[in-house]
Amino acid sequence: MKYILYARKSTENDDRQILSIESQIFELKEFAAKEKLEIVASLCEAKTAKEPGRMKFAEMLSLIEKGKADGIISWHPDRLARNSVDGGKIIHFVDRGLIKSLKFPCFWFEPTPQGLFMLNIAFGQSKYFVDNLRENVKRGLRQKIRNGVWPGWAPVGYINNPKTRGIDVDSEKAPKVRKMFEMYATGAYTLRSLANWCKEKSLRGNLGKKIALSNVQSILQNIFYIGLMKYGGEIHEGQHEPLISKKLFDACQEVMVKRGRVHELHKNSFAFLGLMKCASCGASITAEKQKGHNYYRCTKKKGICQEKHYLREEVLTEQITSYLQKVSLSSQDTEKVLTALGNEQNKAREDAQAEVSVLKEQLANIETKLTKLLDVCLADALSTEEYATKKQSLLSQKITLAEKITDFETKGLSWLEPAREFVKSLNQAANLLSSPNPSEMTTFLKNIGSNHILRNREFVFTPKIEYKLVAERSEANQRNLTFPYWCPRKESNLHLGIRSPLFYPLNYEDISFCGRWRILRLHTAGDFLVLLA
Repeated sequence: MKYILYARKSTENDDRQILSIESQIFELKEFAAKEKLEIVASLCEAKTAKEPGRMKFAEMLSLIEKGKADGIISWHPDRLARNSVDGGKIIHFVDRGLIKSLKFPCFWFEPTPQGLFMLNIAFGQSKYFVDNLRENVKRGLRQKIRNGVWPGWAPVGYINNPKTRGIDVDSEKAPKVRKMFEMYATGAYTLRSLANWCKEKSLRGNLGKKIALSNVQSILQNIFYIGLMKYGGEIHEGQHEPLISKKLFDACQEVMVKRGRVHELHKNSFAFLGLMKCASCGASITAEKQKGHNYYRCTKKKGICQEKHYLREEVLTEQITSYLQKVSLSSQDTEKVLTALGNEQNKAREDAQAEVSVLKEQLANIETKLTKLLDVCLADALSTEEYATKKQSLLSQKITLAEKITDFETKGLSWLEPAREFVKSLNQAANLLSSPNPSEMTTFLKNIGSNHILRNREFVFTPKIEYKLVAERSEANQRNLTFPYWCPRKESNLHLGIRSPLFYPLNYEDISFCGRWRILRLHTAGDFLVLLA
């Protein structure tokens, strides 16, 4: 009789089970020599047998079916099959008389009803071992998740620690990943431009593969970078160090949802393309070049539009420049205000203790809600989907509160950093007025407001409240109108005729005065910073 020697190991990794194939072949050849068995072919492969589809296994059955061999030599029946399909094929070949003999050094087989019965049991045990192992592995992975440890490969910016079995920050890649989030949050970069940026900065995945367009989107949407983990459709807290703040992550998601990014232009460069929608029909505003000038008009892709046609780019630029002048702050005044804010740093740290106590109380309430939510789910009062949704919302609130507490404890009151960023943005508006690249205005306008539309050849949008207040104050100064005067730390301010209805229910604190600039902190659900000229 002629035999085929078949050896297999479960993993394809070269650095795992290195000696498995070698030891099997040596033992099987020694066994064949002792039993005086003729080996006509030796087949080896590194692939799991828990699922059908092994190429060498199929080649072995093909050789037997062609009559080039009568039997198989293998270390154990579990080397041949760990699934019902492949095990059934072996038994079917025995029933057909194609396989006349199966030889194993550690298992007995004869082509009799009793032998087939024992072989069937061996294959069943092999399948049971794989199935049981799978459940044990899943149980271990679920426990790792409950302990806050990610059970799989770390995403880009992190590395797997083989000693602690945890996830550590990759000191080389983490700054680049963080920069990627910061760039996308500005709205000035597309996913494709970020993919090209990764290529320029030699930022690759943990397996050495380049970061493609789809990888960039996956990274920007991965909540792992803010300290959360999504596993099995459920959100869990992680023990790993967050790479970015939740505020930055939310800003990126907002940009992605609104598709608020600068269009990559090829033939003609239109500064404000992609900024506006038509006020009448809601269609996009397109641009075209005629007689050496750029014009903007409705695409009319949503049907008949009553909006007036064509707005010259120079006129649009003049309208935008007019608004930027109202919210601009010179570099000299910017330095003065930033200095005044810096002087408030120490006092802010002292005042932060009361705020921290309130936030910690809110954090404790969320912890209680999470515990109660689990109890409700275990009582079958909530579906799995409802539980996952409510848990995700509570964990998101928990992350936000934890970041606020950290901000209070390290920097003082949380309005200081937003205040600096706000002041710098006003200075950015001043710099844009003299910028040779008007397309930068598009990015700035998207960041400070929403609902940018073109109505009757006039550019209109809804600015954020702080920019709206600065613009209103500037208009009042230009027209010599009386704008409400703020008396430091006096309740009478709340009864003055402020045009913005948001001011009526709010408390405020006058924290700094610098020349003609007064900085007010308004106490709302979250601190709100307004700078008035």
